[in-house]
Amino acid sequence: MIFVCLDVEGVLLPEVWIEIAQATGVDELKLTTRDEPDFSLLMQHRIQTLRSRKIAYHDLKEIVCSVEPLSGAREFLDELRSSWPVALVSDSFYEFLGPLAPKLGLPSIFCHNLTVGDDGYLSGWKARLDDQKPKVVAAMQSLGFTVLAAGDSFNDLGMLEKADFGAFINAPEHIRQRFPNRESYDNLRDLKSAFQAQTIVKSLS
Repeated sequence: MIFVCLDVEGVLLPEVWIEIAQATGVDELKLTTRDEPDFSLLMQHRIQTLRSRKIAYHDLKEIVCSVEPLSGAREFLDELRSSWPVALVSDSFYEFLGPLAPKLGLPSIFCHNLTVGDDGYLSGWKARLDDQKPKVVAAMQSLGFTVLAAGDSFNDLGMLEKADFGAFINAPEHIRQRFPNRESYDNLRDLKSAFQAQTIVKSLS
């Protein structure tokens, strides 16, 4: 049986931190996992930048709640879920993705949590599970699933490598060039076709 694991930002939603950067005018917040492979360093940079620019947690929530899914993302996800179980596996946070989940049809989401200080500023984050993306894939495989996965960034590589089929979707050119042997797609329609082709291959093997 097939199980699908998808990254969220850059795949189904815009990069939330880029949305925050654009709304606040703070270009330092435009860095994402497409730019910095070390997620801990990236989050330290974000937390320090938010505090130095006096951007409080409630400001973040207000911006994030206005984010809309990428074009065709809800329909793509609905179509996948009509055929297979799907989980969104993200290095984002429940505090961000929770309010946005209804816009995607309330899918199952595995992500992390933010921590907020008494002063109202973002103070840190708590991983739901260290290196969770490949571990979620492995857990589904241990239950007998064939796992198909897609993501767009450095932090998705473990998930894509562990999956029975893993592909980039909407990945920037510098990531594609660094991993030329990884299947890559520019739109959700082609990714869905690739997933469907994999199910035929698996059924014949």
